[in-house]
Amino acid sequence: MMTGDMKEKRITILDFDQAVHVARTDPEGFERYRQHVIEALIARAPERNREHLRRLQWRIDQERERASNPIAACLKLYRMMMDAYAGEHGLLDTLNNAHRSRRNNRNLRRKAEVIPFASPLASKQHSET
Repeated sequence: MMTGDMKEKRITILDFDQAVHVARTDPEGFERYRQHVIEALIARAPERNREHLRRLQWRIDQERERASNPIAACLKLYRMMMDAYAGEHGLLDTLNNAHRSRRNNRNLRRKAEVIPFASPLASKQHSET
């Protein structure tokens, strides 16, 4: 059960054959259905993820709009997905760098030298005696 602004939206899921039929016979209706399902899924996501998901969906929609045909859009979105996974700053890169980063942080801690500073109170008490 969702609370607050996490409004529950009902989603009717079409199977593949139904979706193909609607897309062929009523492209505008299919687009409304697609947008409804996307918005409902984003609304169900944790609030901390929603802005990111909306921005990602905007980017996907822009790539689809700019593509010369559906296959070109599919290829562009595939490349975006692969970049997010295997590209620079992608999932694999982040995981590999996190491992290296922890190891480097441990090495830095071992090499650090702590320099003691006298407290102002200790200096004042020392000068009074």
